[in-house]
Amino acid sequence: MTAVDVTLADGINRLFGTEEGYRFARWGRPIAPVVFGTDDESLTHIKAAITQTVDVTGQKTVETDPELGSNFMWFFCSEWDEVAGVPDLDKLIPGLHSVLDSLKARDANQYRYFAFDAEGAIKFCAVLVRLKGHIAELPVQVLIAGETVKSLLLWSPQAFAEESPIAIVKENGICVVKPGFAAVIRAAYDPVVPASASDPSHALRLSARAGLLLKELT
Repeated sequence: MTAVDVTLADGINRLFGTEEGYRFARWGRPIAPVVFGTDDESLTHIKAAITQTVDVTGQKTVETDPELGSNFMWFFCSEWDEVAGVPDLDKLIPGLHSVLDSLKARDANQYRYFAFDAEGAIKFCAVLVRLKGHIAELPVQVLIAGETVKSLLLWSPQAFAEESPIAIVKENGICVVKPGFAAVIRAAYDPVVPASASDPSHALRLSARAGLLLKELT
């Protein structure tokens, strides 16, 4: 379960509501990940964790996106200045240098940029991770699963302020998406649910489906 009751519209609103109003979006195409800034051994574990977490949507990752090649890009660094030197990254992330200045000023360790298609669905996501401080101490699977969950939907900035979407099974140490969040993600990728929405009534449809799925997961 989660601290938010995902079977109620109010719970869904907490996950997708912003100061500007309700805003929901999921990926509108298969996810094609690519990872930069890590060694080969870590890369294997990172890609496995991404793939396993994307499976929660009911879809599979793919090797390439017909339009973009890779549409889910990860960049790891130890200092934000390293990211500034990545060729052409400023073409993918508008205002990259201002973004990096803000991240340094806030001593932040992660950043996520989304781009959307004409229907409002997610078509591209770039994840920047600075491996410093507490985030560098997290097990790879926990870090990557958590960041992937946060990239699967356009969550509210406060969606995970009180609770991580990831749990570790004590018996075997396996990292899993918590049932409540997994139910929301799977419900959001139901073909009958629109790929994007700004009307709060969408929360009613999503909560109903998440409630049914949660019963299956628990």
